[in-house]
Amino acid sequence: MDNSDVNHKIYVVIPAFNEEASIGKVINDIPANLIEEVIVVSNKSTDNTIEVATKAGAIVLEEYRQGYGWACLKGIEYAYQQNATIIAFLDGDYSDYPEQLHDVLRPILENDMDMVIGSRALGNRKKGSMTFPQVFGNWLATNLLKIFYKAHFTDLGPFRAIKTNSLKKLHMSDKTYGWTIEMQIKAAQNRLKFCEIPVDYKPRIGTSKVSGTIKGAVLAGIKIIFAVFKYKFVR
Repeated sequence: MDNSDVNHKIYVVIPAFNEEASIGKVINDIPANLIEEVIVVSNKSTDNTIEVATKAGAIVLEEYRQGYGWACLKGIEYAYQQNATIIAFLDGDYSDYPEQLHDVLRPILENDMDMVIGSRALGNRKKGSMTFPQVFGNWLATNLLKIFYKAHFTDLGPFRAIKTNSLKKLHMSDKTYGWTIEMQIKAAQNRLKFCEIPVDYKPRIGTSKVSGTIKGAVLAGIKIIFAVFKYKFVR
């Protein structure tokens, strides 16, 4: 992989809420030769997530405010302090394939992209890895992004990477379910260079806190649709 003569400092941020059964597997599958550190942000975990992540070699932070966005913001703050040049994100439930970080980073390192989204829609999804509300929600959201922002995405996938300098321009603020779509909307608004690459997806370990419940799926859907209109008219 060509780094274009730039010494990148790549950090991986993993929000985690009660992922003791999976977080160690995720950390162990991340290509260690690519990154500086793995940052696991425990979002009010009540199990042994912190202990397992620490034993696996991650830097573990605690974010007591519940919400996916809160956890991501906590991890980003730490990465900024360490002068990270690229920050990658993935989930702690082992539904992603962390070894595909090579593929997610390649467009940034070789083609100078600002942001790369790992698209599950373009990759191989194992049976049962995504619920119908997830598939439909992604379809609806990405089509709304095309209509309102002329931004062509196929997924709001959590597995992604972005240059730190580009991320700072986005002034990320969403604290909960709207985090991923906020990043994609603001990337389009700020005319960042972005692309998607296919990533594979498998059933997660444990029960999803969002798609695993009717309440979670409905709230996430409402939040995502609200974000599409919110950022169109509020800058």
